[in-house]
Amino acid sequence: MGTVSTLHESSAGQPARTASVVLLLRLEGVAVALITAALYARTGASWWLFAALWIVPDLSMLGYLSSPCRGARIYNAFHSYLLPGILALLALFTHAQGLLLPIALIWFNHIGIDRALGYGLKYAEGFGFTHFGRIGK
Repeated sequence: MGTVSTLHESSAGQPARTASVVLLLRLEGVAVALITAALYARTGASWWLFAALWIVPDLSMLGYLSSPCRGARIYNAFHSYLLPGILALLALFTHAQGLLLPIALIWFNHIGIDRALGYGLKYAEGFGFTHFGRIGK
């Protein structure tokens, strides 16, 4: 899928991305994916719901039809842990765990898998420019 080339030299004042940092971020994604799948299983929610909603955050890529900058902003909003975290807290504090918590866990899982595969948060230069480094060749 997405091969990430790491930067070993700093350019334009940016810190270099080393293989060890990228590996750590990918392993973190694996951990999030495994933990959220286990927690999802404990909710008793349908795995059909999981399958149906898992790809929904990727609809945010449609923002790239407007411009790379807007696309990156929209994609990042749906691929950071912030929004599913807020949704999970909302589920817990409003006692709406039956629907909102499974959705938050699916969303967390999607992000974790993306990170494990090397799809990171995007820069305005284009979809291939991520906090992991450049996707592709």
